[in-house]
Amino acid sequence: MTKLIFVNLPIADVARSTAFYQSVGAERNPQFSDESASCMVFSETIHAMLLSHDKYRQFTTKPITDAHASSQVLICISADSRAEVDAAVERAATAGGVPDPSPKQDHGFMYGRSFEDPDGHHWEVMWMDLEAATAAMAPQSAAA
Repeated sequence: MTKLIFVNLPIADVARSTAFYQSVGAERNPQFSDESASCMVFSETIHAMLLSHDKYRQFTTKPITDAHASSQVLICISADSRAEVDAAVERAATAGGVPDPSPKQDHGFMYGRSFEDPDGHHWEVMWMDLEAATAAMAPQSAAA
């Protein structure tokens, strides 16, 4: 069976966060969604579970941090092109997110930008030319 990833995020407003993630390209899976949670599907293997604070507390006794003030995780999702990276960040900004809370990354073979969702969760969107990245990271043979 293919492994799946479910990123669980505590959010203040389920409807607002659902609309935000739909704006950046995720689809809501109603089978795993209700008034306390939305399952947002980015691909067949990548899902974000948007959980109200009450719902999130059912899974942990630790306090929920304010993601606007503290950082615990950086979530990165791939893109098929540099243009797709830019488009994703622009959609996030239009939907009420914060564009580029971290500096843009441009290494030629790799390009990335980031955004924060309305609850302050930090997402990166990254494109990489795998062939060029492999060549750039390969050890150089010793000159004769």
